[in-house]
Amino acid sequence: MEREARDRRRAVVSPATDGGVGGGGDPGVDRELLGWWMLVMEGFHAVQDVLVSELAEHFNLSRGSAEVLVRLLTAPKHRMPMTRLALETRMSSGGFTKVADRLCAAGLTRRLTCAEDRRLVYLELTDQGRETARAISQAVTEVLRARVLAPLGRDGAGRLAETMRALQDAVDAPGK
Repeated sequence: MEREARDRRRAVVSPATDGGVGGGGDPGVDRELLGWWMLVMEGFHAVQDVLVSELAEHFNLSRGSAEVLVRLLTAPKHRMPMTRLALETRMSSGGFTKVADRLCAAGLTRRLTCAEDRRLVYLELTDQGRETARAISQAVTEVLRARVLAPLGRDGAGRLAETMRALQDAVDAPGK
């Protein structure tokens, strides 16, 4: 069954046989481009599903919560402004507030008001949060080594990251 699904996915990106430019007879539709994008999404979701399952099983945390903890672990002083965290994780301010509330209630983070600007609120890891974030980072690293580095190699994984950064920059550029 898995082989059948792989064969179907490979067929999606095969060159068009209808004489068009991947359009399949639909004006303005580039089937090859759509096929490439579907493969990108399928690959991302396949790895993401493994990560989410691993995190849920071992840490009882959602993807969003785990991502926030890992980002805080790598931040200076293990803290970041909440608005920046919300932007980087691509969460709405309301959605991010709920994640932050759950992390604070679990004793993994705390909110700190900036002494110079009371409007600025930081989210900071607690000692327990640092331990949890380290354990999450180790678990994620294991999955990424098996599911990303093994098939792509370090150079391929680096190119993938650079490509995704270019896409993000293109979307985030002013006027886009």
